[in-house]
Amino acid sequence: MVQSDWTPSELLQLSGGYWSACALHAGVKLDVFTALSGIEMNAAELAGRIGVDVRGGGMLFNALTALGLLVKRDERYNTTVFAADYLCRTSPQYLGHIIMHHHHLMDGWSRLDEAVSSGHAVRKWVSDSNEETVRESFLMGMFNLAMLLAPKIVPEINLEGQRRLLDLGGGPGTYAIHFCQHNSGLTAVVYDLPSTRSFAEKTIERFGLSARISFNDGDFLNNDIDGRFDVAWLSHILHSEGPDGCAVVLKKAMSALEPGGMILVQEFMLDDSQDGPPFPALFSLNMLLGTPDGQAYSQAELLKMLSDAGFCNLQRLTLELPNGAGIIAGSVPLIGG
Repeated sequence: MVQSDWTPSELLQLSGGYWSACALHAGVKLDVFTALSGIEMNAAELAGRIGVDVRGGGMLFNALTALGLLVKRDERYNTTVFAADYLCRTSPQYLGHIIMHHHHLMDGWSRLDEAVSSGHAVRKWVSDSNEETVRESFLMGMFNLAMLLAPKIVPEINLEGQRRLLDLGGGPGTYAIHFCQHNSGLTAVVYDLPSTRSFAEKTIERFGLSARISFNDGDFLNNDIDGRFDVAWLSHILHSEGPDGCAVVLKKAMSALEPGGMILVQEFMLDDSQDGPPFPALFSLNMLLGTPDGQAYSQAELLKMLSDAGFCNLQRLTLELPNGAGIIAGSVPLIGG
C-alpha cells in the first residue's frame, strides 16, 4: 500500500529500516538459525558454535530476538517456529539464498545517487559475477522465490496438449520443474548461461525430473535457441534488458515456437504512468544499479513489445501475484491464419 500521510517517526523508520535488514542478513550469513535447529543455547555456546565474538554475538542474538526471529528464555536462545521453517538451512522452505542475494545488492544500493547522476550501473550484474557465493545466492534465491509462487501459478495455466516447453533464462529450472510436475505429458528445456548449468542440473535431479528436463547453455541475446517448442516461459528476464534487447529476446522466442505456440511472460509491471506500484518502481532502480539498460516495464509496454515481435491473442492472466507481478500470455500466429 502506498504511504500517503507521512509522520516524522514513519519517515525516520523508513530511513533506518536497513538496520533490521542488516541484522537479518548477518544472522543468515553466520548461520545462526541453523545452529539453533532443535537445540537451545546461551550466548557463549551459540557464539562458539558459529565462531563469533561472545559480546558481538550476544548483541546480534538479542537484536534477532527483538525482531521476533529468536526466542530467549532464561538466557538461552532458540528459533521461532517461523525462523526454523524459513531460515534454517536444512529446511525445505529455506529462504536464506534470496536473503543473501539481497545482502549482496546492498553495496550497490548505497551508491544509488551515483547511478542516478550518471545514468549508468555502479556494480556488475550478479548473474555475471565470478564469485561462486554471489552467483549461488542469486540463482538459488530465484529458486526460493519461484518455489513460493510456482505452486500458485502453474495450476492456473492450461497446458493441456502441449508437449515441449522452453524455460528461457530459467536459472535453476524451478518453473520447468513445476510445469512438468503438473503436466505429465510435458518435457522441458531450461536455456541459460553456462555458469547456471550445475545449479540447474542439481535442482532438476533433486526433483527426479532429469529424464524430462534438460539444460541447454547459451546467451539468448547472441546465440540461437536449438529446437522447436510448444510453449515459451519467460519469467523475469526482460527487465534485465533495454527495449532493444527485449525485442531480440522476444524474436528469439518467436523463432523457437511452433505455429500456434504459446508465450508466457512474467514481470513486475509498472502502472502505465510509471509511478507505481512501489515494488516495480523500486525494482527499476535495482536494474539501473546493475545492468546497462535494464528497467521495469508497464503492462502497455510489454504488450506492445510482444505485438511488435509478432505475437497475437495477447492478454494479462487474472492472477493475484505479489510485488506487482503479472503474467501476459500470447501466441504465435498459425500459418495462413
